[in-house]
Amino acid sequence: MAMPRWERKARIFLSLLGLFLSVYALHVELSRERDPDYRAMCDLGESVSCSKVFTSRWGRGFGLVQFFVAKDSLLNQPNSVLGLVFYTVQMGLGLSLSKRAAMLLVFSSWVSLAGSLYLAYILAFVLGDFCMVCVSTYIVNFAFLFINLRRRAAIEGMKEKAA
Repeated sequence: MAMPRWERKARIFLSLLGLFLSVYALHVELSRERDPDYRAMCDLGESVSCSKVFTSRWGRGFGLVQFFVAKDSLLNQPNSVLGLVFYTVQMGLGLSLSKRAAMLLVFSSWVSLAGSLYLAYILAFVLGDFCMVCVSTYIVNFAFLFINLRRRAAIEGMKEKAA
């Protein structure tokens, strides 16, 4: 079984888009930490500010890791670093057509979607902000779930035909 052309193109596009968004988010966070007056392109107003979100306590370890380790611990990474890992895994693991890879892709997508829903709630109801970069990553994560569910169904369908 070969990977469908649409899936390959979608996976590459989404992975690159997710990596770009994550690198940009990390750049904004690090720039803002170095220079509190730094203004990112995605800072359009008081309630439309990605740098406000990235530098909030929820911008690192989902705002949860700091309850278990020191705030400056190596384990309390910016969410964008977690995004870099996730999108790299989606690209790399997406090259495998095994059933195990398909299951891991689906599982990681559900985890990313849960994280996205949690962070969307924080964004809207706790921070009262709108972050274009954040919302774009939520869309990318949802699209990965869709692609990965289709992949798993196709692999399971191929196994049933073989049996």
